[in-house]
Amino acid sequence: MLIDSHCHLDFPEFAPERDAIVARAKEAGVGRLITISTHVTRYETYRAIADAYDNVWFTVGTHPHQAHEEPDVSIEELVSLSRHPRCVGIGEAGLDYHYDRSPRDVAARVFRRHIAAARETGLPLVIHARDADDDVARILREEMGKGTFKALLHCFTASRALAETGLDLGLYVSFSGVLTFKNSQELRDIARDVPMDRLLVETDAPFLAPVPNRGKRNEPAFVAATAAVLAEVKGVTPDAMATATTENALRLFSKMPPLESRAIP
Repeated sequence: MLIDSHCHLDFPEFAPERDAIVARAKEAGVGRLITISTHVTRYETYRAIADAYDNVWFTVGTHPHQAHEEPDVSIEELVSLSRHPRCVGIGEAGLDYHYDRSPRDVAARVFRRHIAAARETGLPLVIHARDADDDVARILREEMGKGTFKALLHCFTASRALAETGLDLGLYVSFSGVLTFKNSQELRDIARDVPMDRLLVETDAPFLAPVPNRGKRNEPAFVAATAAVLAEVKGVTPDAMATATTENALRLFSKMPPLESRAIP
């Protein structure tokens, strides 16, 4: 079984066929999905989606693109909202200097609040980092010095230096369909060196569909293609990679029940 550790089931392009998308994921062996928050103001939408399916969980947080829209979301609010039984993480939050849609100082403050909420709740922080490696690494080191927290570098496409910093701090690293792209050899080289017990896979759907579906709308079922390439990179079988990434996801998102739970088919 695979877990899609990062998708966006709330996005409007999924609305007309969300039931079919979740069903196709199950048919493809993707047994669990985590739908990731981009706006705290959309909390009720994420909650409702997770409540509607026995294999979907969600997070709460503000994407760096929306940090300027939600600059005052407090640590206390994040902690309170995260208490829902199907909320398994904080974020996604972080820094994005590629699009720079939020002032950098605002995004940094929002990022640090999410770290504090992750520290207080014990839930993992889902980190978005794009073209901001040095500042992300600095903030992570500074905040880890204040007290440990669990975190994941999601849709990893950054530098080897940021991967190494994250691993040194105990973070996990998740790879998306970008890993399968022809021009991603440098990324595959980084993935090869990430320890097996720190790897996750994701779609970031509806974005970044892996080969052979590149250019199409992505969906959770396609995470199997990314996992297959990751297995090849690591020199293991697809089954071994599925087992490892699922165990890692359950260890990191530990609020999800174990697979043997009778509550989960």
